[in-house]
Amino acid sequence: MTQIPTTTLERIHDSFANLTPAERQLAAHIQRNYPVAGLASITALAKEAGVSGPTVVRLVQKLGFKGYPDFQSALRGEVEQQLVSPLAKHDRWTQGVPDSHILNRFAHAVLGNLQATLSQIDHAEFDATAALLADPGRQIYAIGGRITHAIADYFTSHLLVVRGGAHLIDAAAANWPSTLLDMKPGDVLFVFDIRRYENSVLQLVELAAARGLVVVLVTDQWISPASAFARYRFAAHVEAPSAWDSTSAIMVLVETLMAAVQNLTWDTTSLRMKQLEDIYARSRFFRRSR
Repeated sequence: MTQIPTTTLERIHDSFANLTPAERQLAAHIQRNYPVAGLASITALAKEAGVSGPTVVRLVQKLGFKGYPDFQSALRGEVEQQLVSPLAKHDRWTQGVPDSHILNRFAHAVLGNLQATLSQIDHAEFDATAALLADPGRQIYAIGGRITHAIADYFTSHLLVVRGGAHLIDAAAANWPSTLLDMKPGDVLFVFDIRRYENSVLQLVELAAARGLVVVLVTDQWISPASAFARYRFAAHVEAPSAWDSTSAIMVLVETLMAAVQNLTWDTTSLRMKQLEDIYARSRFFRRSR
């Protein structure tokens, strides 16, 4: 069953191959400057993108909108979803919620998120990403935002067991320049960025892409602006009956990717894991169970 795109960026991504050169130029401009570009008038958007007014009209129609006002209305709705604060989100969920226990309601939301996320994943993109992560010739760098940095840490820790050459980028932007210097074309930048999207993460992604890195983005269903620089993108559904978004679907995606990479590299990974276990045993790193 084909998943219907739910955001403007998803529509652009899915339609890109069928666009004319002028429409692609306009679509790329909207991606780079999302959502601000699309909130301007047709004349202003056309001028900024270097295309004609009719090109703007044709593109929004190809994306499935009735016209430019419909396109802008959708954009404004996406902006509202992106900027919703934890307090406002909590108020929305507590109005008219079912009387069932929070465990049941939360589990129901998480299962729905997981199902929606998995149904949108392109298997070819997933396999291509796993192959990138399994390539010993590539260094892997990971970064997350204020909340998702912990997932980037988890991702890197597991990847270091499977293979070497994995690096967690310091969350402090002041420490990025030295890391950028070590990045080489063909290396991979694995990015976690969910609402509210962080400008510092977008800045690093743009700089890394300019250095020739392959960017893999894990975002939410509203799609981070960093998508404009990503070769591969996975949109996880994150809403839950809480003041905070749920990252459960993202964790499943990360752990599944690790399993896929492990399968691709098992000959070398199994030897690496045996050597690692030997180090643990010699250093008495773990307490022995009685």
